Amino acid sequence: MKKVVSYVISGIMGGLIVWTLQTYFQPKNNITSQYNHSFNIPTSNVNFNAGCLINNDFSTAVEKSIDAVVHIRTITERTNLIYNPFQSWFFGTQPQVQPYIQEGSGSGVIISDNGYIVTNNHVIKNADKIQVTLNDKRTYTAQLIGTDPSTDLAVLKIDEKNLPFIIFGNSDEIKVGEWVLAVGNPFNLYSTVTAGIISAKGRNIHVIENNPESGNFPIESFIQTDAAVNPGNSGGALVNIQGELIGINTAIASNNGAYQGYAFAIPVNVVKKVVSDIIEYGAVQRAYLGVSIRDIDAEFAKENNLKTLNGIFVHDVLPNGAAEESGIKPGDIITKINDKEVRKIPEFQEQLSKFRPGDKIKITILRKDKPMEIEVILKNKNNGIGLIKRENSKSISLAKLGASFEEISQEDAKKLGIDGGVRIVNLDPGKLMAVGIKRNFIITAIDKKKINNINDLKEALENKNGSVVLLEGIYPNGIRAYYGFNL
Repeated sequence: MKKVVSYVISGIMGGLIVWTLQTYFQPKNNITSQYNHSFNIPTSNVNFNAGCLINNDFSTAVEKSIDAVVHIRTITERTNLIYNPFQSWFFGTQPQVQPYIQEGSGSGVIISDNGYIVTNNHVIKNADKIQVTLNDKRTYTAQLIGTDPSTDLAVLKIDEKNLPFIIFGNSDEIKVGEWVLAVGNPFNLYSTVTAGIISAKGRNIHVIENNPESGNFPIESFIQTDAAVNPGNSGGALVNIQGELIGINTAIASNNGAYQGYAFAIPVNVVKKVVSDIIEYGAVQRAYLGVSIRDIDAEFAKENNLKTLNGIFVHDVLPNGAAEESGIKPGDIITKINDKEVRKIPEFQEQLSKFRPGDKIKITILRKDKPMEIEVILKNKNNGIGLIKRENSKSISLAKLGASFEEISQEDAKKLGIDGGVRIVNLDPGKLMAVGIKRNFIITAIDKKKINNINDLKEALENKNGSVVLLEGIYPNGIRAYYGFNL
């Protein structure tokens, strides 16, 4: 027992001696300074333009933007074809068309006090009726003014005046790390606001359809943000802390269809140009440089003895294009359009999309490592400098079908026992795909009117907007089919 007590006393005495030595020899302010440094990080070292993160207040930005964001409801009339082969064979009964309604929803942004609204093309695509509900619950039927599938934008119009609208910002000036708000109607929850930061710029995520046959070449240079965006936010506003529009929320990167930390918006400087063209000309006036290009990575730079990884490598120059006429050559590296740096293809596309055919721009290139400035007069897709006119009503009807066509040969017609017809060569999302028509189907009649060529097809569909259309035809294997839909 005495030994145990002596051990305890010895331990206590040893601890007191160590504590005394540390207190005497260690500077007194060291421990204090460590704790001060740790606790002062959030207050003294963090400095946001809008104030400390904990005290940030986005209410002013919300007040300036929320009334200008609308809920969009789309109504699309679909049809099922009820076909009884027995009755058709014995009694000559025609297929019966059974209509049904398909609904969708999204968001839109009022951009003028007289009712112009911008949204995503995919929100209203193929819709027969578009309904717009304002933040104050007033509801309107919207007119579709025009679309641009290449940027996934659409312009609507409602018949009203003195509407609240949002002020455009400047997406060229935004910075990674800047605070932003997403305003929209996710899951039909009206007027929802979420906050985040700009995570990246100039993102290309391959969500816009690439369809060269229809002239749809995707232009993607998205603003990436971590503000929560979900289904229903599409077409809504991305605003800065001043309440200015800097983008149109368009897509999310997700494995399950819901928000997982990444959302993408079309830069407002692209939106301004597209919207202006649609309202003024009825079609987007897209400018082309006339080059085949690629990004530069480390491997490509090494193979081609390039001293830079930033810029757009000109692989080829198209004949009679704007680039060839201005003196741009294969092997040049484009580094700037006017005064804006372009380090990768999405940034190049974003800057070029702001101009119209006939516009004169300044392009900075590197040629054999030497910088040069070249003046270029941009052209349209036909290598002219004129503006493209709005498509006529016949073309619009065919565009609704979402297909391209060719006339069948007399030999093919004879094999199938028909007089003629129009074959579906390619199918894209549209009226035909929606009712289950497959590629290579040959249309032989529309509403019992014979179709022998593409002119017959156009004439049969003219003035059919809003009407139920019955297609008859045959597949290459000899199977006859009937399809009905509302055009």
